[in-house]
Parts: sequence; C-alpha cells; structure tokens
Amino acid sequence: MTTTFRRLLINTLVANVTTTFLSFGFAFWVYLVTHSVLAASLVSGVSMLIGAASGTIFGAVVDSHRKKTAMALSTSITGVAFALAGLLYAVVGRQLTDWHGPWFWAFTLLVLVGSTAGQLRSIALSTAVTLLVPADRRDKANGLVGTVTGVSHLITSVLSGLSVGFVGMGGTVAIAVVFTGAVLVHLLVAIHLDEPRPEHHDRTRIDIRSAWQTMRAVPGLLPLVLFSTFNNLIMGVFMALMDPYGLNLFSVQSWGLVLGLTSIGFIAGGALVARFGLGRSPLRLLMLANVAIAIVGLGTAAREWQSLLVLGMFGFMLVIPVAEAAEQTILQRMVPFEKQGRVFGFAQSIETASTPIAAFAIGPAAQFLLIPYMDSTAGRTTFGWLLGEGQARGIALAFIAASLLMLIVVLLAFLSTAYRRLNLSYTAELVPA
Repeated sequence: MTTTFRRLLINTLVANVTTTFLSFGFAFWVYLVTHSVLAASLVSGVSMLIGAASGTIFGAVVDSHRKKTAMALSTSITGVAFALAGLLYAVVGRQLTDWHGPWFWAFTLLVLVGSTAGQLRSIALSTAVTLLVPADRRDKANGLVGTVTGVSHLITSVLSGLSVGFVGMGGTVAIAVVFTGAVLVHLLVAIHLDEPRPEHHDRTRIDIRSAWQTMRAVPGLLPLVLFSTFNNLIMGVFMALMDPYGLNLFSVQSWGLVLGLTSIGFIAGGALVARFGLGRSPLRLLMLANVAIAIVGLGTAAREWQSLLVLGMFGFMLVIPVAEAAEQTILQRMVPFEKQGRVFGFAQSIETASTPIAAFAIGPAAQFLLIPYMDSTAGRTTFGWLLGEGQARGIALAFIAASLLMLIVVLLAFLSTAYRRLNLSYTAELVPA
C-alpha cells in the first residue's frame, strides 16, 4: 500500500475514534439518564434516519469534489456540530436529561448530525481505495479499512464508557471537539491525494437517476443492494436494543470494556481479509457471513449470561468486516470510478432506510409488549424453556425472532437467480475496474 493510503488510514482511525467516541458515549448517556428502552430506540432510529437521508447527498458531494475536499468537509461539519452540542450542554445543563423536552432533542440532533457527517468521509474513503489501490489488491485494502474500524471501535468502546462514567457527558463532548480539530489539521497539512478535478458536468448534481441506472446495468447488483436493505432492517433490531440489553447485564463502565474487548473480533476479521483477501467469489463469502451473523444472533440471546453475550458479540464483530469488505469490493469492481460516490451513497441510503423503521417499531414493541409479556407468567411459561430467565428476556425474544427471519432469507437468497447472475458478472469482470 502507498504511503498516502497509510496516512489516510491513520487519519481515518483518529476521525473514527472521535466520532464513535461521542456517539457511543451519547448512547450510553441516553439510557442512563432516561432508563427508557423507548427513548434509546427512538434516538437510534433518528440517527439511522439521518444517515439514510444523507447518503445520496454525500455520494453526490464525493463525485463532484476531490476526495480530500469531501473528507475535510465531513470533518468540519462534525467539529461544528459537536462544538454547538458542547455549548448547549454547558448552557442548558440538567434540562437536557428530560427526553420529553425540546432541549434533549436539540442536543440529540447536534450530536447525531456530527456523527452522521462521518459517513461522508466513509464514502470518500471507499472511492479513494479505487483511486489509490490496484484492482487485484482492493479486497485486502478493504480489509485494512475494516481493521481500522475495529481498532477505533475497541478504543472508543472502552473510553466512551469510562468517559461518561467518570467525567460525564460534558467532558466527553469537549474531548471529541479537540480531537476533531486535530484530525482536520492533519488531513489538510499531511495528506495529498493526486487526483483529477471532476468534470464540470459531474459537479453539484444529486443524480439519483444515474446511480439507479448504473446499478441496474450490472446483472444482480440491484438485488444485492435490496438484500442488504433487508439485512439492515433486521440489524436495526439489534442496533436499537443492544445497549439497553447490555446495560441490564453490566455497569456502563463495564459495558464499555465489553464493547472494547469484543472489538478485537472486528480487528481480527479485517486483518484476515487484509492478509488472505476474499477469494474469487466475494459474493459467496458475503452470503456465508450473513448466515454466520444469523446463527450468532440466535445463540447470543438464548440465556441472560454475561459470558454468552461477550462470546456472541465477539463472533458478530469477527464476521462483520468480512461482509462489509465483500460488498465494497464488489461495488468497486463493478461500478465506474467517476460514478462510485453516487452509487455508494445511493446504495447506503437505500440500505439504511430500513434500519430506522426497525428501530422505531421495535422500541415501542419491546417497551410495551415484549418486556411486559416476558415478565408475565404466560411469557415465562411459553418461552422460558428457550430463553431462560432474567430482566431482559423481552429484548432477547426480539433478537431470536430477528435472527431466525434473517437466516431464512439468506438461505433463500443462495438459491436465487440474482445471486448466480451477479456471481458470474463479477467473475467475468463485465465492467472494467
């Protein structure tokens, strides 16, 4: 890998650490101050909704500007949003803890907008891999990106829990602001990307039609995106409920340490891809990874044991970078470079649009239906043999149902015509890299 790419990975590592440090800390803080699964799921859903709405816009920005410019814009938006959130926290104080009030949601939006801006950098980085890395090494480069994500997850998981536990939310925001500034300075001073200026006709337009036509032109690519959309619908259940589930079993400091420990799996998964690549069929590996995720989801919630949750999350983290690297490698190979930003962004918008639906639906369902049901005699009698006993068995029931549905759909996808067509298209390299 080139020196420029390595510097970019280091900059991305610090940027990811900073944004996820605050977003993780914020998620912990929300549940701790509200003690409401509904509030936590609504915040998670709003975050996903902002991400889904911004993907297409971010993709257009990436295609219409140099990649370094897009990354600098991403970091600037994050820094401004986090600084305003810190100012609001200092001025309003304890009123922020009332999740029924406007100040809580104003603070929430600022934190989420700052965190979501990191997706602009992510799209730009995916296209930068195409720019900087030869086609036959991109799978391994994507593995390195996954490793960087895992390292940032490990660092922030540990530090977020400790930060919220010991210095509070205000101190956590202040730390994020300082490091965001450092990331921007390093990006502007130390990194140079040798890339052409985008053509005039490609500038400024949010071209959904072009992204749609590009995806449809590749046999099987649109079904792949729709498949990922369904998977994100299922994963939205886990994203919305995992922190409440974990915080029922661990203190906030311990839960941060658990997230950090299990992030070693993310690092290992990315490192395996970086070392061995994805083979001749990344699509097959993507499908197998989703089978593994569903099986892990089924097993993790079977009992309310701390050890089982840690083991399950480690397995989940191990497989995720393989699936993400596989999808990124397929898109980088099949989509022309000058359209990759739009396609990555549009695909992200489609895929993540389903996640807030799951979050908004599962939060009230868990709060008012599943948790009371599993606390009742009828619930324990009906599902006690499967789920055991504990305070979070209602959340566990949601995890089991979502994982089972995901497993069925992935197995059916293996038999589909779209799977075979995309596999053949990738192998034949119908679209030059």
